Amino acid sequence: MSARPLVLVVSPGDETYRGYCLEQVAAAYDVVLLTGTEPSWEKPFIVDHAVADLSDPATLLAAGRALAERHDLAGVVTWDEWHVVPTARLARALGLPSPSVEVMRACRNKATARTLFARHGVPSAASMRARTLLEAGLATMTLGLPAVIKPTAFAGSIGVIRVDEPEELPAAFAFASAGASRSREDTGVLVEEYLDGPEVSVECVTHHGVTTAVAVTRKHLGPAPYFDETGHTVDAADPLLPQVAPVAAAAVKAVGITDGVQHVELRIVDGRPRLIEVNARIGGDMIGHLVRLATGIDLPRAAADLACGRAPDLTPTRSAAAGIRMLYPDASGTLTARHVNEPFAAHTPWLRQVQWIREIGDQLVLPPEGDMFTARAGFYIVTGRTTSEVTERLDLAADEITVTTRADR
Repeated sequence: MSARPLVLVVSPGDETYRGYCLEQVAAAYDVVLLTGTEPSWEKPFIVDHAVADLSDPATLLAAGRALAERHDLAGVVTWDEWHVVPTARLARALGLPSPSVEVMRACRNKATARTLFARHGVPSAASMRARTLLEAGLATMTLGLPAVIKPTAFAGSIGVIRVDEPEELPAAFAFASAGASRSREDTGVLVEEYLDGPEVSVECVTHHGVTTAVAVTRKHLGPAPYFDETGHTVDAADPLLPQVAPVAAAAVKAVGITDGVQHVELRIVDGRPRLIEVNARIGGDMIGHLVRLATGIDLPRAAADLACGRAPDLTPTRSAAAGIRMLYPDASGTLTARHVNEPFAAHTPWLRQVQWIREIGDQLVLPPEGDMFTARAGFYIVTGRTTSEVTERLDLAADEITVTTRADR
């Protein structure tokens, strides 16, 4: 029998984007998995599992209880945005450490979060609900243009669009409504003040109500009016960290989180941070991996520690920088070629990973018809000493990687 504590991981995600999370947790814990499909790549990292319909909260709860009857669980954790609420419900039902369901719902619902930010004096964006196109029009008259229209409860920048002129509003409202309709929690739409400035996220770890900002992620976005994230950079020595850390911590406190890992998104407007949202999980797009490459801090391990009532080790073990760039086609169509200059890759140690996520013959669809899940062909990751060096290397590597599509008739 292993002497290591057992942690239940709910919805491990796909190997490409979330495999590192499960691997890092399994380095310190025995892992029991609750998943929607029979495990494949996960098998080396787990000691047991159950397969259940994770979209059904009652089924998820019953399957989690069954695993708890077979194992002496120390905690329950997820890094899947779609399952933070049912995971909190499961942990509470099992008497294990967890934020409350209400707190997780507040993080999932952008309207609720905005209300809490305002109540606690956290600088955010003015926001109004809009059930109809008429209400959206009235909201833009109040908030002014440009404005952002977005689903109340979704993620991945899906359905998020900027409106600059009144005549753009009908199509934008339809776009946001289509994204909102995919939510299982709230199908409403918000109209918000546009925060004009560079976007960053603050990767935070909260223990017993004390939040530590461990890194800043600089975000790169695709062409307006959409908000698709095309890349990220993390620098252990980022001078922005001391400026944004207090606001991120205030936002985490405002939504009521006392323990866990958070991915806090904000924009720097006129030199000051303004909140977009608090995500109660590790950032996507390999951000947790970038944090480890740049700082040595292990966010998945920290998340598991906190889920088990333990204090995480947040001691940096390196000071470097890392970046990821998503591989998008120039135009929607059928993927006909994807190529990396192999001699370049073989002799470039700072090119840490080139990962394809789509196959030749697949359809790649850019916004507005598509989203991040349909548009990306893959990604690559580089490391360096500073943000400027990482940015230079991302540009150098871009010239050695090709993505080609053929327009569909």
